[in-house]
Amino acid sequence: MAQLPADCLNEILEYLEDDIINLHSCLLVNHLWCNISVRIFWRNVWKYKTSNFRTLIACLPNESKEILYNNGIIISTPTSKPPMFNYATFCKFLSTRRIRSKLELLLLKNKKEQSITLLNDFSNCTFILTQEIIKLFFIQNDSLKKLQLYEYYGIEFYPGAEVCLKNLSELHCISSFSSEFFYQLSQICHNISTLNIITELFLSEGLIDLISAQRNLKSFGIVCRNRIIVLTPLIEKLPNTLIKLNYLNIYNLYNEFSLLFIARLVNLQEVNLYFYIEEDFIDFEKLQYAILPNLQILKIRRAYPRLELLIKFLENNGKNLKECYIGNEMDYSDDSLNLAIAKFCPNLRKLSIGFKNRESETMKMVLNSCQYLESINIWCGGEFLSKKEASEIIVKYSHKNFYEIIFSSRVQVKSFLEELESFFISWMCREPRKSLSLIIVNNYTNNLDVNDENMKIILNKYTELGVIKKFKVKDFDYDEEFNWYNRMY
Repeated sequence: MAQLPADCLNEILEYLEDDIINLHSCLLVNHLWCNISVRIFWRNVWKYKTSNFRTLIACLPNESKEILYNNGIIISTPTSKPPMFNYATFCKFLSTRRIRSKLELLLLKNKKEQSITLLNDFSNCTFILTQEIIKLFFIQNDSLKKLQLYEYYGIEFYPGAEVCLKNLSELHCISSFSSEFFYQLSQICHNISTLNIITELFLSEGLIDLISAQRNLKSFGIVCRNRIIVLTPLIEKLPNTLIKLNYLNIYNLYNEFSLLFIARLVNLQEVNLYFYIEEDFIDFEKLQYAILPNLQILKIRRAYPRLELLIKFLENNGKNLKECYIGNEMDYSDDSLNLAIAKFCPNLRKLSIGFKNRESETMKMVLNSCQYLESINIWCGGEFLSKKEASEIIVKYSHKNFYEIIFSSRVQVKSFLEELESFFISWMCREPRKSLSLIIVNNYTNNLDVNDENMKIILNKYTELGVIKKFKVKDFDYDEEFNWYNRMY
């Protein structure tokens, strides 16, 4: 059989990046397959298992192994033979948090299996082992792309740091690292396009140097965990090259700086704001008049500014919006806001919205006005329209591009199954019709069982008929845009 060219095979195997089982089997086909798949297999540290870290320990230089031995850290490796590859060279996404958590598990398991007494306390041994593994990545890796740094390991002084970090494009870290750390980083990294910061303890002045040194910063995210930090000096340094802004204020901390800075970031394409109280929207009275000509995605979660201000903002910026999410899931809806969306946002592709009982006419207006709408996340049940009524309106009034419904609802399984088949029948008769993606969001009180036999029968039937393209049940999540933050903790 003819051998596939390496570049062709590489392109095929890239599709298996998230399919670890099949990707692992590719390692065993032949030398060429192994050389290509091993690079994909070791690319993202978040996908490493404890066995991967045993392999990395085997790759440590003798100096590091001696440091471990002197601290009583003795971990068995997969084989006594030299490793086939320098696996650390393949890593593109490095997370110190992930490394530490996996090494903690490895040390605990090793201690239990071999009844080893560590010479230092467990936390210190974990730190030492983590530090040596991180050093390995910096020594062997010359092209790290993403770095998630939660704890300080002095990486800026590691041998090879300048080479390893010179092409860094994404950095996630906390605000309270030393100014020297951020200064050294600013001398090495000039092409960071995504920077996400969590504020803790204080705001390092060196962080401002790091932002100023970037030539092409595109995405900036900040999570406020400390109310006493003054953010203004940092915010003032944000360049107008930004196309994405994420701002999350948690723990109900009072935001003490103006949001008016958003007005000067005229290239923004996406704005995500997550506040707990209306008072956090400082100077939105002025921001309502801002013109952001490139804004395509607007997400305002949990709290929201005064309605008249928000409506004016949509009047000025709604025409180019492709995605709009406003308010707290299952908790907020306002007819005047929904009417404003119908009037000012005609080019939406995705919309998250709720229509209260007796607001069916407003829903029809939104669907009629948003002719390009492809997906809707709609809140149903309780004070909102029932899922049955909302479904009937979607079938009748949505346009030809429409293909996805996300129901965030308080559903009762029995009635849901009855309504589901009726909805599929109606969708099947629709012309023109696209195969439907249906996503059910489980809330805190109702869990839909996708393994229910009656559910399986209905889904299989309408999948075979081409009515359903995708069906998924997922847990409630306020905003996936901040998953990077959840991974940090």
